[in-house]
Amino acid sequence: MPEIIAALEAHDVTAERKSIYADFETMDALGFEVIGEQRGKQHFYHLASRQFETAELKLLVDAIQSSKFITERKSNELIKKLEGLASEHDAKQLQRQVYVAGRVKTMNESIYYNIDAIHAAIGMNEQIRFQYFGWNAKKEMELRKDGAFYQVSPWALCWDDENYYMIAYDADAEKIKHYRVDKMLKIENVEQKREGKAAFQDTNLANYTQKYYGMYEGTVETVRLECRNELANVVIDRFGKDIMMIPADAEHFTVNVSVAVTKLFLGWIFALGDGVKIIGPEQVLQQVSGEIRELYGRYC
Repeated sequence: MPEIIAALEAHDVTAERKSIYADFETMDALGFEVIGEQRGKQHFYHLASRQFETAELKLLVDAIQSSKFITERKSNELIKKLEGLASEHDAKQLQRQVYVAGRVKTMNESIYYNIDAIHAAIGMNEQIRFQYFGWNAKKEMELRKDGAFYQVSPWALCWDDENYYMIAYDADAEKIKHYRVDKMLKIENVEQKREGKAAFQDTNLANYTQKYYGMYEGTVETVRLECRNELANVVIDRFGKDIMMIPADAEHFTVNVSVAVTKLFLGWIFALGDGVKIIGPEQVLQQVSGEIRELYGRYC
């Protein structure tokens, strides 16, 4: 404290201990935390650095707000905890950004425990069993397979299109499948070693989510697209920068993408209008024609 007072005097600032302690309290409220430490007979002070900057906390708050798989109640709880990592002044800035009410959120409060259980099973190299549900037109929870338990080998968790998915190997179907974590119930460990290691070694999980558009199952095909140049950004956002974009003419390029040809993928193509056209293979063109005829018959 004598050194602080002397340093202030060197700048023609007169101060006493009580006023400096009051300044420390004001600094702390504004986000500049002053920490005092006893060293021998003297007390030393230093400015603490926070683990997260305010901009980083705002980024985390935005991520929590926009995550559909986190319930509204859990979102508010998490944001409140993040506020505790900020100063009183900065916490008010975070609170002004909170707009959770009214957003589309999952209704399964057990998702946190589901994620923890899946991570635990992966760590112990064990299979899991669970029930899987969907919603019916009456907004009622409806168990799939009449409530029978699914048993799979979990290998990874991924976040795609604002939802959390478990990627697992189904030994009965002899294939990799994915499941919405917020639609899983009564997860239990099965004391059997995981299966499907070879299948996952041959699978690039980053490419997996690109192929299954919106994570809907379908036959994976190499589809050739002709796109207008101004949609290059849209195509790269969806399929990544590693795709080969070949100029077709002054206004178009062609690209081959490996994707599950589902109604959702075709809907994405239709939504882009004359900006994107599927030009191959023939079986996909026939599937597109069938979808168009079905839509025409439904609305015309």
